[in-house]
Amino acid sequence: MKRTACTVLVVFLICFLPLLVFADEKKASSTVIDYVIGPGDVLDISVWKEQALTKLVTVLPDGKISFPLVGAITAGGKNLDQLTKELEKKLSRFVPDLSLSVVVHQVNSHMVYVIGKVNKPGRFVLNSNIDVLQALAMAGGLNPFAEQGNIKIFREAGSGKKIFKFDYDDVASGKKLEENIKLKRGDIIVVP
Repeated sequence: MKRTACTVLVVFLICFLPLLVFADEKKASSTVIDYVIGPGDVLDISVWKEQALTKLVTVLPDGKISFPLVGAITAGGKNLDQLTKELEKKLSRFVPDLSLSVVVHQVNSHMVYVIGKVNKPGRFVLNSNIDVLQALAMAGGLNPFAEQGNIKIFREAGSGKKIFKFDYDDVASGKKLEENIKLKRGDIIVVP
């Protein structure tokens, strides 16, 4: 009986463990696909076997890029999959059996701003998702005159701005951890 149970367990693990690993890999890869292109990002666009159609392009402040045979096209606000499909549609008229690759070569549009009573205020380009505490650390921490309990995060939200409160002392002591939000592109942290 024990031998049968062990055999069933081994068969189960052999059959279903790869499916669980695949699900985790698919979940991780969807994060990359969902990246929204923004002004300043550098894209590596290449068409296989077409050297003239392989370029690094920078997304302009208006969200557009320029590419041979296509001209100006809006890339800002789209994810990689959307931009790839649009470029494929436009280039397929000129290139038979098109094999197109669009990769974010450099992330420059994911910026947050930290202003006020911090040691190094400024604009910070982010290459990963960070929270408020991490951004304050990037800005050199709070200076001695900062109002630690009155920090605010300003975020563009549809038709207006959304304001989040952040109490440094509470978060640093393990209370109100929900105030330590993940930052998004364009967030402004104000330390009075």
